[in-house]
Amino acid sequence: METVIKVENLSKQYRIGAREGYRTFRETLVDAAKAPFKQVLHLFNPTSDLRPLTSELIWALKDVSFEVKQGEVVGIIGRNGAGKSTLLKILSRITEPTEGRVEMRGRVGSLLEVGTGFHPELTGHENIYLYGAILGMDRWEVTRKFDEIVAFAELEKFIDTPVKKYSSGMYMRLAFAVAAHLEPEILLVDEVLAVGDAAFQKKCLGKMGEVSKEGRTVLFVSHNMGAISRLCQRSIWMDEGRVGKEGGTQEIINQYQSHYLVAAPHWQRPDHLEATSDFAFISVKAINEQHQKTSHFAGDDTVLVQIDYRVSRYLSGCQIGVRLLNSEELPILTTADSDASGASAMPKEPGLYHASFKIPGKLLAPGTYSLLMAAHLPQRNVYELIEQAIVFEVLPPGSLTSLDGRYGLIAPLLNWETHREEIA
Repeated sequence: METVIKVENLSKQYRIGAREGYRTFRETLVDAAKAPFKQVLHLFNPTSDLRPLTSELIWALKDVSFEVKQGEVVGIIGRNGAGKSTLLKILSRITEPTEGRVEMRGRVGSLLEVGTGFHPELTGHENIYLYGAILGMDRWEVTRKFDEIVAFAELEKFIDTPVKKYSSGMYMRLAFAVAAHLEPEILLVDEVLAVGDAAFQKKCLGKMGEVSKEGRTVLFVSHNMGAISRLCQRSIWMDEGRVGKEGGTQEIINQYQSHYLVAAPHWQRPDHLEATSDFAFISVKAINEQHQKTSHFAGDDTVLVQIDYRVSRYLSGCQIGVRLLNSEELPILTTADSDASGASAMPKEPGLYHASFKIPGKLLAPGTYSLLMAAHLPQRNVYELIEQAIVFEVLPPGSLTSLDGRYGLIAPLLNWETHREEIA
């Protein structure tokens, strides 16, 4: 496939506290005229606000290099301040790089901020044509797509209203509809999808999927790992202005989230953490098949979870519940000590308790998992709740039955039965 985006040693430097961006001729003249008076004022009043010319320099991007092929949908992930939005602004030619170069082949449509390229005084109708002109499209091209854009945005009643009267959600609907439907060869989308409601977000993701199938290229910045994993085949992890890693989306997401979700196979009650008078968790551990405490398990290993807790007085009903969550904080399973009996909760006499359960091997997909545990009387009272009590990682097994590459929240190896009949 042809390379449509080529970024080489791209860097962008900003001056903290200094004014960035373009200055008008009038602003330059006014500042020049004021300068002598500021100096005189400072002689009579040394404490007056005469700010120093020096300020701190930071690199929002530093030596960023990567390539994107035609038709690829590439996710860009990273923490706030990692340089993701700065990168897209340079690719959109909103700002210039300090160093490095960018080659882009094709018409670029960008959705970086709500209403980018819109004029607030113009109606939605007029702004559709304005944005089309910004993309370099002829009027007849915009007219051909006009009805489809309005229908997608669901703004038929308000299309002749000035967009300054739109809510942020309405702005978002029209902005995305225009950017996606005016057929740019390259579509750059920042985290603005968070503005829309859940139904519209789903609609947008579906449209971006259609765009990629048409052979167009999408760069998608988001903190929504679920959306990134569904939409993008490949992802780039930005870290402190640099490319941390790039590769297959699920692999990059797992590495990114594992980096910030610190593995901890053992939780012990700290001395300063007060317990209730009735109940207290003492410890929880993740144990492998060799009876070792560990935070790393192969995909076909059984995970033994051991929980110690203390009951100080008779509890007429108490359930010890555990919820397993993945790195996206999606619940994978929930279990409780009452599972075996079928009762919602069981009475507990005073004493020190040792409980355990097993998560079978060949069940969990590779990734990072955390355990939330609670002691409660269902629907009535929570005695104690511990979030991220332990964190462990499941690695792909090194065998022909590897779970790596299987899609889904879990990756069990199910027993299949196949019967063959002779063809008459």
